[in-house]
Amino acid sequence: MGAADVVPGVSGGTIAFITGIYEELLATLSGIRPSLFNVWKDEGLKAAWNKANLNFLIALLLGIGIAVFSLAHLLDWLLINEPVLLWSFFFGLVLASVFFVGRQVSKWTAGAVIALMIGATVAWVITSLPPMTNEATNLFIFICGMVAICAMILPGISGSFILLILGAYEVIIKAVKEFDVTKILIFVAGCVVGILSFSHLLNWMFKKHKNITIALLTGFLLGSLQKLWPWQIKLQLLHVKSDGEEVHLMSNVLPQDFTGEPQLMMTIVCFVVGFGIIFALERIAKSL
Repeated sequence: MGAADVVPGVSGGTIAFITGIYEELLATLSGIRPSLFNVWKDEGLKAAWNKANLNFLIALLLGIGIAVFSLAHLLDWLLINEPVLLWSFFFGLVLASVFFVGRQVSKWTAGAVIALMIGATVAWVITSLPPMTNEATNLFIFICGMVAICAMILPGISGSFILLILGAYEVIIKAVKEFDVTKILIFVAGCVVGILSFSHLLNWMFKKHKNITIALLTGFLLGSLQKLWPWQIKLQLLHVKSDGEEVHLMSNVLPQDFTGEPQLMMTIVCFVVGFGIIFALERIAKSL
């Protein structure tokens, strides 16, 4: 989940769903509430710890944290130097996820189909938005954390891409690489507030309308594919950052219309590897 969350366009929620921990994650997050202090007071720390499912949550957060800090440099380098191969890998990964998540819908009713279409449309629109420019104040970083974490837990909507749209992706990646504790803690605080609020809604949806919710999540995955298309060209200059880097509006094209080296064979290999990893993860999750 941490590796996926670092890359704009890929959601850690997708990985959570595929590995079978998604509903437990939602239930755990929505179960963190002030009443836990009463359990601690009346029954002791061990009872409160177990009720909050903290063994699961801490193991998950440690894994995400280790991945983010260890892979931030590598993924940042790949985004700059090998974007076609990286996007093709994640295109295959998310496309396989569409089949996997969609297969969890027990019955495709009219409501489920409408939810699928709504999810695909919302994801398509969100991933088509151009990046914004904003001053990276502490309040802005906190709000970005709140918004991005809600997207990170949704399969198909990438929290890091939301950061890219908000103009905060570079700020957060730089803070991680330089270990800027102040910015990291402010961002994490925003994430905590956002996830504890949003998880209640998602958990309720899974309990009351599971079929429609999974169809909606499948739509999110389907709509996000356009962002992951490997061959993109610069369409329009949007703005120039303070360090001189240019930010462009990108457009998807066919390999023959790509202005750089299409790397068709390697792209297919990366796509197949990404596609295969999802089914390998599913088998591993079932065997554990």
